[in-house]
Amino acid sequence: AAGESQVLLKNDKNLLPLKKKGKIAVIGPLGDAASDMVGCWSLSGKASQSVSLFQGIKAALGNNGTAVYAKGSDLVADSVLEEKLNGMMGFVIPGMKPIKVHDRNPVVLLREALETAQDADVIVAALGENANMNGEGASRSNPVIPEPQQELLRSLLTLGKPVVLVLFTGRPIILSWEEKNVPAILNAWFPGSEAGSAIADILFGDVNPSGKLTTTFPRNVGQIPLYYNHKNTGRPHGENEPYARFRSNYIDVINSPLYPFGYGLSYTTFKYGEISLSTTEMPMNGKVTAKVTVTNTGPRDGKEVVQLYIRDVFSTSTRPVKELKAFRKIALKAGESKEVSFELTTEDLKYYNHDLAYVCEPGDFELMIGPNSRDVKKVK
Repeated sequence: AAGESQVLLKNDKNLLPLKKKGKIAVIGPLGDAASDMVGCWSLSGKASQSVSLFQGIKAALGNNGTAVYAKGSDLVADSVLEEKLNGMMGFVIPGMKPIKVHDRNPVVLLREALETAQDADVIVAALGENANMNGEGASRSNPVIPEPQQELLRSLLTLGKPVVLVLFTGRPIILSWEEKNVPAILNAWFPGSEAGSAIADILFGDVNPSGKLTTTFPRNVGQIPLYYNHKNTGRPHGENEPYARFRSNYIDVINSPLYPFGYGLSYTTFKYGEISLSTTEMPMNGKVTAKVTVTNTGPRDGKEVVQLYIRDVFSTSTRPVKELKAFRKIALKAGESKEVSFELTTEDLKYYNHDLAYVCEPGDFELMIGPNSRDVKKVK
């Protein structure tokens, strides 16, 4: 389950998967935080049985390479807040004990991390949020990687080594700077007690990542709330078009998210053929079948989540610009093609109108299929 749920957000020049050799430096306050791996809503979990990222990488390397670890920074800049975040769940999660925070000079932590990573072949930066920064009563006004961790990441990049960011979070995190500057980003979420082993499987290519985002990742905090199935506006503006006066857009940033709903990369590539419909008209008691051929055009076997969206072009009540109606996860060997079909009936086209009646109204519908909510092919 942990292997299937991680989402590869960026992989510049195919940095991943890593080779099981050489020296790998695991750096960051979440690199050896086993008790955080089960996340917040895991009250029956046993922290002592969790595998940290450092432990997982070390075990995967075996005698073929070396793994070293350094904390590098505190979790957050506020020592009082971090003390609360590290100790508040210990009364319900067996084995989760409060740990000392801000007990070492941050300058010393950073210097130690840089020295540890200096002669490494690859740096794996384990950053983000701990378990208690998520869940009930844990809202954040600015959901970014906390400041001391950002400083650590920037410093690691100055070493000129390949850097892989492994992100731990339970919410969308704003990663605009990281997307521009870090060559590889793996969103691990909180994968559970086998976290370290499962993440290592992805990092070393024993498992080809196939997870997709179940929520939209914004470019900055001013875009929030941001979601793919929004309503249209009276003055719509394209997601990636430059600023235009008196349109529904921002002055300082394009409308599109950093990573759209349904997004996720693989170590292989997939090509979508054209969509074919069994019919272009459907009576109220009928059905339509949509088909598309997906081909694994890359060098590795992999899995792809084929997603179908619809848009009700005309309706008596306002409808979203796009709605996910079906998805199917398929496994394809390198070079293999498969035809994926979806059957739609009037039940899939219904919605609650202003009178709260659950209706399917006659009219035009657009149908879209693709690997995420942004990169879709359309048919009407």
